Formats: sequence, C-alpha cells, structure tokens
Amino acid sequence: MAVPKKRVSKAKKNSRKANWYRMAKIKAQNALSLAKSLLTQRSTSFFIPTKLEEEEEEE
Repeated sequence: MAVPKKRVSKAKKNSRKANWYRMAKIKAQNALSLAKSLLTQRSTSFFIPTKLEEEEEEE
C-alpha cells in the first residue's frame, strides 16, 4: 500500500535552495574569471596558439 512521504520543512528546503544558488554563483564567478584571463592573455593554465606560432611551425 502506498504511503505518502513526510513533508520537508521550509527551513530545510530554503537551506538546500540557498546552497544550490551559492554553488551556481561560485561556478559563474570562476567561469567569468577564466574568460577574462583568456581575453587578456594572462592565463597560465591554458595555451592558445596564435597565427604567428602556427606559421612558424609550418616552415
């Protein structure tokens, strides 16, 4: 026989929701920071080949 689940309190629901939004905000900040570092070419974790480097390798 099916038994209904117990309700989750508002405090617990709001706590989980706030945690989810906090994690999403942190991920968005990290992505924006990485994009800015790539645009300013100051990134140390990525290597972006330029056209000059590609032409030198062909020769």
